[in-house]
Amino acid sequence: MKYPKPSAVYAVAVGSLMAAMWLFFLASGQVPELRTEPVRIALHLAGELATAALLLLTGVATLGRRPWGAVLLPFALGLLTYTVIVSPGYYAQRGQWSFVALFAALLALTVFFLALASRRLLSALRK
Repeated sequence: MKYPKPSAVYAVAVGSLMAAMWLFFLASGQVPELRTEPVRIALHLAGELATAALLLLTGVATLGRRPWGAVLLPFALGLLTYTVIVSPGYYAQRGQWSFVALFAALLALTVFFLALASRRLLSALRK
């Protein structure tokens, strides 16, 4: 099986940055929704951190040439696709268009790496 190394590197990088970003925001008290919308933000954080964890897990496993990592990597990138589609709404509502543009770029990159990982997986399954 040919492993999708570029997609795995992307998954590890984005998963690491997602986790670090949320840990920073939480540690520095920059999540006011913990007081104003605790249930909604708790569920949002659960989804974000689960996505980050799965990106890290499947990315590292794929780089370690574990077949299950390459099989689950497109799933993790699919979770990320959902996240980068939904998350910019928060910033758009606040008029922070530079963040919306950042998420648009992340969406393009994520779809590219998802297609690459899926293509390699489908190719391996045909053999």
